Amino acid sequence: MQRLTLFLIALFALPTVGFIIHVPSYDRVEVVVIDAGHGGRAPGNLGTRRYKTVEKDIALDVALLTAQAIRQAHPHVKVILTRDDDSFMELHERTALANRSKADVFISIHCNAWTSQSAYGTETFVMGKNHDDENQVALMENSDILMEDNIEANYDGFDPRKPESYIALTLFQYAFQRQSIELAQHIQQAFREDVGRHDRGVRQQPLYVTSRTSMPSVLVELGFLTNAEEEDYLNTTKGKSEMANAIAGAFSAYKAKRESVGQQPPSKATSNTASNTVNNHGKSGEVKTVAKHACYVQLAVSGQRKPLDEPPFAGVQPLKVMVDGRLYRYLHGPFSTWELAQSAQNDMRNKGFPDAFLVGYLGEKKVPLSEAKKALQSL
Repeated sequence: MQRLTLFLIALFALPTVGFIIHVPSYDRVEVVVIDAGHGGRAPGNLGTRRYKTVEKDIALDVALLTAQAIRQAHPHVKVILTRDDDSFMELHERTALANRSKADVFISIHCNAWTSQSAYGTETFVMGKNHDDENQVALMENSDILMEDNIEANYDGFDPRKPESYIALTLFQYAFQRQSIELAQHIQQAFREDVGRHDRGVRQQPLYVTSRTSMPSVLVELGFLTNAEEEDYLNTTKGKSEMANAIAGAFSAYKAKRESVGQQPPSKATSNTASNTVNNHGKSGEVKTVAKHACYVQLAVSGQRKPLDEPPFAGVQPLKVMVDGRLYRYLHGPFSTWELAQSAQNDMRNKGFPDAFLVGYLGEKKVPLSEAKKALQSL
């Protein structure tokens, strides 16, 4: 149950400052937050030091141009900037702004750096664990936290220098990972095909600024300021404009694809199996629905509806989605005996759901497991 506990920590033990759980629009992309990385007393990386401009300056210029391009292409889209001048904004305030604004997309713009001047190219990050365990980018981009006041109160013990602080971060954004990767792929494609930049690909890192947003979120690295050629390019008006137009074009492509999918929110309960109810005919011939107790194996909880025919749920039968407030519970079942429910739980734990556990329902209503167990054992 360790991973389940970590998920609950990530979902419910978040910093409370301005945090709102928001499920983005299913078939419209109407609000985008553009985040210019760093700012004020947080300069970001300094590049080769051949220019007076540093990462925070280039990120701001490209963010402003990106916002302008999106507004021109989509006048009805609300574009929000986390900063529009050289001001310092704490990381938790950036994510809180995106959540309060009920954004459908969050794009954070940065410039990369490395110890070797030969490193070059663009890359876009989504939230997740770096399987190489090299969280260099995360350490660099999260380090602004150390310049803030009231770190303990605002970040609930999160310390960008400590590896254990990144465990919960990798879990919360899972609900939006597929859409985040989709957006990131559009951005990298635009950099590669429209601007001719070297494509380092879409990568995962435990980045704080994309971990606390309740919408698809990406962090864009425009290039390496420690590489003289890329630093020169990103300090030109042409370079900034090309990169901004590429990001705006990628946003347009993502928006078009998401809206063409036309996802619809599920009803109170959707399922690829029969509902756990029986029909009895009353005296006047009307049909009465009588709810029965049943047990399900809960496989996962998500902030957004996930396709049932794709991993990790592909092949699981029967499978049901129950809506609980703003959360979606993915349930295997129902099972009408306690023995079958226990057997199914063990089966699911051996098939890629190690944290699967039993839950009780009375029809479509969640009830204590003890109540459902007692009812099933009395049959």
